[in-house]
Amino acid sequence: MTRRQAFDRRREQGNARVLSGAPLPLKRFFALDTDVYQDGALPASTKELLGLVASTVLRCDDCITYHVLRANERGATQDQIVEALAIALVVGGSITIPHLREAFALLDEL
Repeated sequence: MTRRQAFDRRREQGNARVLSGAPLPLKRFFALDTDVYQDGALPASTKELLGLVASTVLRCDDCITYHVLRANERGATQDQIVEALAIALVVGGSITIPHLREAFALLDEL
């Protein structure tokens, strides 16, 4: 099983479990999270790159994986993803380096 397949399976199962018993405010947050990354004044691919930067600075590996995959699916090039990760490194500092390693390993699989 690839890194992507394992991630997708774990995320799908986790989300299904959370949403099966979630109260309305939690469901609304999930919907807002989905809605905010749609095309608008900024293209969806740019929004995914912004999410990638924020996720890297916050050091959330699941979030980084999600945004790398979504940015790729939405047409961001590997060079664009790498540039976004460079911004994350500048903003987040050297503590983000282990997370960059994970992101680059995922990029190698794409």
